[in-house]
Amino acid sequence: MDSTTFSALAEPNRFRMVELLRDGPLTVGEIAERLDLRQPQASKHLRVLLEAGIVEVEADANRRHYKLRSEPFKALEAWLETYSSVWEERFDNLERYLQQLQAKQEKDK
Repeated sequence: MDSTTFSALAEPNRFRMVELLRDGPLTVGEIAERLDLRQPQASKHLRVLLEAGIVEVEADANRRHYKLRSEPFKALEAWLETYSSVWEERFDNLERYLQQLQAKQEKDK
């Protein structure tokens, strides 16, 4: 997993931009307006997301539409999946422990 993705998403405005872009492509102006940012500020954040490979740009005349790329999120999902076995094991251990407690309570009655 590339830490660049985490670094880019760690900034709250960039995270909010990604949330907005989940619904489809937007221009810089639309993003700036929805997040109550100035356009130059929105452009700087979008540049970071672009350099991190999180978004891509499509030019349409003099407008630039930003949209999410799926690859970084697939990589993030795959990375998180590697931790699922750890959590499954912990939940299994918890379940066994609770069953032991329940059995002991029933025995003590």
